[in-house]
Amino acid sequence: MTETHTINEEEIAKRWQKFAHVSPYNRELGLLPHAARTDWCVLKVEYQEALVGDPQTRVLHGGVITALLDAAFGFAIFVKLPEIRPMATLDLRIDYLKPATPGRAILGGAVCYKLTAELAFVRGAAYHDTPDDPIATAVGIYMFTSGRPVLRNEDVPR
Repeated sequence: MTETHTINEEEIAKRWQKFAHVSPYNRELGLLPHAARTDWCVLKVEYQEALVGDPQTRVLHGGVITALLDAAFGFAIFVKLPEIRPMATLDLRIDYLKPATPGRAILGGAVCYKLTAELAFVRGAAYHDTPDDPIATAVGIYMFTSGRPVLRNEDVPR
């Protein structure tokens, strides 16, 4: 059975600080934590004109949704681990179901449903209001690239 508990705001902030520290790309996109439990982590990207893929429709670029889900998957894995371990996206499949609504933030929710010594299996969705009405759904497999953590709690810049 998978352990499920809510992580308090202080712990979310601390884990996000560590996670964001190792990913300048996520910081550049403006990804932020929205909610975190061991069974469902949510990141958020605010609507930004700079991220629009089609100026005519004003819909955010599909790459933003891919990056959001990839980061949400990584964060969902991280909340199940005592420290960040280096990992690589081994497989990521995304089904785009509808365009995002222009002007609205997008949430990316994910769960790491299976964790082994070498692999993490995740699934999730990008959405506006509820994952039951997704913009996109995705599954992924992540491979740990070393047994040593990249960053420990004591290494976090204050």
